[in-house]
Amino acid sequence: MPTVSSLVQLIEQASAKAILDAPPSDDHGMTESLPFPFMALVGQTEMKTALLLTLINPAVNGVLLIGPRGTGKTTAVRSLADLLPLVPRSLCANGYGCMPEDVEIGGMDAVCAECAKKYGEGDPLATMDRVALLELPLNARLEDVVGGLSERAAAQSKLLIQRGILARADRNLLYVDEVNLLSDEIVDAILDAAAQGQYTVRRGALAATYRARFALIGSMNPEEGRLRPQILDRFGLRIVVRGLTDTAERLEAYRRVRAYLTNPRATVAAFADQTIAAGDEIQTARNLLPDVKLTAAAEKAGLELVQRMKIDSLRAEITLFESARAYAAADSHTEATPADVRAVAPLAVRMRRSDFMGKYFEDRQSEEAEIKTVLDSVIPE
Repeated sequence: MPTVSSLVQLIEQASAKAILDAPPSDDHGMTESLPFPFMALVGQTEMKTALLLTLINPAVNGVLLIGPRGTGKTTAVRSLADLLPLVPRSLCANGYGCMPEDVEIGGMDAVCAECAKKYGEGDPLATMDRVALLELPLNARLEDVVGGLSERAAAQSKLLIQRGILARADRNLLYVDEVNLLSDEIVDAILDAAAQGQYTVRRGALAATYRARFALIGSMNPEEGRLRPQILDRFGLRIVVRGLTDTAERLEAYRRVRAYLTNPRATVAAFADQTIAAGDEIQTARNLLPDVKLTAAAEKAGLELVQRMKIDSLRAEITLFESARAYAAADSHTEATPADVRAVAPLAVRMRRSDFMGKYFEDRQSEEAEIKTVLDSVIPE
């Protein structure tokens, strides 16, 4: 395995290995989850970089992959399974999600009585656990997404609200394939949860509030319909995924897919060293991230870029700067420079301008100028 100095280089240096000649695995009729290795993906550096930045820093506000069928969007997202980092999970037995930071910020009253007692006795309120990748199926009902009354509890004449997919996605990745085909009510629920980091379910006299601090990853084929502007704005990084144009890359992609279909276990094993190294790099970068600061030059360059691009949404700066910090952390730097801003800028500012809003503001400027002219003639300053 070549020596690499950063996660970025690791992405670019991942190479093929001889795996077609490996003996076929025994088939005992059992199903095993063996996603295609992320490090075996050919090309598509921009897509892979965006996904890894989301793992390092969820504050980039997710990724949207836009492209035709068969370009590897869903495969790339699912292949993140072996790279997911560790995050703290609440050990609250009552399901309130009590965390140590709750006590540090709000005191003992900020957690339930049982967790307050545990904290006072020096017992941990959280444990480290691996991030999970949850997929939101297109046929999901609203109650599946936000939660509803538990059927099991109802059968016992009890009323209990059961957590939905959004609550289970807290501190995890939520993946929505064909996000442009979601129903409006589910889109609205996702938007509300993503904006607040929590949401409330009300069923009659019962109500429950759940944390929902998830990183949203979506993919779509624009041939099948456009995405509502409200949800498009919630995706920090936007990647246009085109088919591979280099014939050598396309041939290599075919060989790796054939190898995977022939013997998935051997394919995963062939890239195991690179996968482990990438996972370690992601965790190291994630741990370093709180210490990464933007230089004044980086801030100035980023603000000027957004201004010149005539982007109105403040989410552009948030995504741009948080992505630059994650990129610097991936390169083991504690300062994000203009070079880091430049590296992530296309991913962060793409598709943020609206022709409609541009025309709307232009019309408003004409009206404002007319108002001022009439005012000057009727009521001079």
